[in-house]
Amino acid sequence: MRRLADGLTVLRAVLGLPLLLALLAGQPVLAWLLLLLGGLSDWADGALARRAGGGSVWGARLDPLTDKILISAPLLWLGAQGVLPLAAVWLLLARELLISGWRAGQGGGGPASLAGKLKTVLQFSSLLLLLWPWPGQALLVPLGWWLFWPSLLLALSSAWGYLRRG
Repeated sequence: MRRLADGLTVLRAVLGLPLLLALLAGQPVLAWLLLLLGGLSDWADGALARRAGGGSVWGARLDPLTDKILISAPLLWLGAQGVLPLAAVWLLLARELLISGWRAGQGGGGPASLAGKLKTVLQFSSLLLLLWPWPGQALLVPLGWWLFWPSLLLALSSAWGYLRRG
């Protein structure tokens, strides 16, 4: 089960480039489906690792990094399109780089806090709504925009919590 969990983690990292290419090629349905697949694989690899009695050290180090790869693609695209303010996108990406560096120095990759996990759920939810390619955009896209801000606040507060711990 640990190998399957690690495989899902690698899959999530690989999805980042096709997701960005789909956005750039004007393929919103494909981009949305790739992001959804990435979010579901994040949940599934965690569930598999817990079922196996804990994930591998390799998976613990790679999992947060793959989340960042997958989330960065749509964040940068949405910032470039003017949907999200570039300053907020860069602040979030700087936080992700900072915490990735902190985690690299921790034994076992530095486990995610509850706030960090909630931040990830809010980010995926926000991005899925912001990229919604079907009818209902008038309601769902603004909802995604409003969910982005709590995810940013959680990102910053969880970063403070990680750094205070370490």
